[in-house]
This record gives sequence, structure tokens and C-alpha cells, in this order.
Amino acid sequence: MYNAFWDHLKEQLLSTPPDFTCALEILKEVKEDCTTKWLTKAATDLTTPSPSSLGSLSSSILGCSLPNWAANSSELPSPTMVLYQGYLNLLLWDPDDDEFPETLLMDKIRLQETESQLHQLTILASVLLVARSFSGNVLFSSPEFVDKLKCITKALAEEFNSRPQETMVSVSEQVSREIHQGLKDMDLTALSSENTASLIGQLHNIAKKENCVHNIIDQRIRLFLKYCLVCGMQESLRDFPGGLSLIEGELAELGWKFFNLMHHNQQVFSPYYAEILKNIIPQAQAQETEVESV
Repeated sequence: MYNAFWDHLKEQLLSTPPDFTCALEILKEVKEDCTTKWLTKAATDLTTPSPSSLGSLSSSILGCSLPNWAANSSELPSPTMVLYQGYLNLLLWDPDDDEFPETLLMDKIRLQETESQLHQLTILASVLLVARSFSGNVLFSSPEFVDKLKCITKALAEEFNSRPQETMVSVSEQVSREIHQGLKDMDLTALSSENTASLIGQLHNIAKKENCVHNIIDQRIRLFLKYCLVCGMQESLRDFPGGLSLIEGELAELGWKFFNLMHHNQQVFSPYYAEILKNIIPQAQAQETEVESV
């Protein structure tokens, strides 16, 4: 009888699409400490804004404003926003933390891949933003030039996590050479020695944890992913956060990947999350008894 149950569970999970009926029955019988802790932290994060929250992002640094939908998140019900915050927190998960939410264990590897892709895009967008600030819009109006810089940066940045300083030294040297050659090919004014040194220095600094450009780009990408969940993909793709225009294609790919993964999880476990959230969110705030699907 025992083996028959587990065989049936395996058969359901491997079916196309997966059938989670048995899995949900198991969850009803098991005390989900990790899932509860995960949602509790998400609720705390929403009620305790951090210095890196939406309201504190500096538009002046990137020379642009946040998209229109950035002001509309409060319209969604609290339980839904808590769940979305929980999903975003998965992209900041400490790999040494074993208390991963049980309802997302099957998606853990794909979430780790998504997190890695997010980090790569942060480096790429940071490099392009700094490079454009020195070389000007004329050079960056060339799709061929931008694509070449992207290919170079992506290839060199693959080792960023293990060798951040060394990686950015290589990136800065190669990017500097490409900008010099690009300006020459277009008969534009070459960078002065002082500006070249400043460019290389700012690209080096992207490797530092406290680097302003790196941190704001990271926040903006996470903001975009949040609103992929809040507003849906079509709406989000019409209005990218400032500073990310040079990676719109890559960002759209990341957004779809994250949206589809989390949307499927929400559809399957929404009733279960609603039961947990009723005990986490004060009744005055919990106006819904179920988490709405996207």
C-alpha cells in the first residue's frame, strides 16, 4: 500500500501537465514550517521598508524616472503582495539556508538559474551604462557596436561570481579598447587619457558590493520582475524601468521565465498559501481569503 501511494504520486508529478492532487494532500498532513517562515518574512519585508526599497531609488543617478506602473502596486490586495514579495525573496536566497519553502522545492534549481541570470544581466547593464556615459549616444546608436560590447561582456563576466575583481579588470580593458576603436571608426573625438582612466576605474568599481551603479541596476531589475507579477508581462514590457533600455531583450526573456515559473506555482498552491496568510496578515489588512491568481 505504501509503495503504491508513492508510485502514484510519482506518476502524477511526471505527467504532462503535472498533477499535484496527491502532493497537496501530503501538504495538508505536514506542518509546513519552511513555507510559513518564508511567507512571514515576506510580510515583514513589506511592512519594514529597507533603504533599497522603491521609494528610495535615485532617478537622478540614472538620469530617468521609474515607469508609470511603479506607483500602482498598492492597489493589489495584501495577501497577493506578500506572496509576490516571497517569490522575489527566492532570488536572494542564501544557498547555505536549508529552510527552502516546501511548496517550491521542485522549482529550486530553476530559481537558482534565474538568480544567476539576474546577476549576469546586472553586470551587463552596469557595464553598458558606464560605457555609454563616456562614449556618448552616437556610438551607442549603432546596434552592431552595442551587440559587440554585449558579447564581450557576457563572455568575460561568466566568472564574475568566483573572480569579481579580476573579471572587471578584463572587462574594463576590453571595453575601453572597443570604445576607442569605435570612436575612431565613426570619426568621433577620442577619449582623453583622463577620461579613459576614469572609464576603466568606474568599470573596475562595478565589482564592489557598495558600487552605486551596480546596486541600482540590481534594484531596477528586481523591480521589473516584481511588476511582471503585479501587472502581467504584456503591461510590464511596455514600460521598462530607467537604465535598462540596452538590455530590454535579455530582460524580457528573464521576465517571462520568472513569471511563468511563479505563475504556475501560484495556480497550484494558491488555496494553501491563503490558509497560511490568514494567520500571518492582521485581519484588518487581509480583505481577501484567497490569494488571487495573475
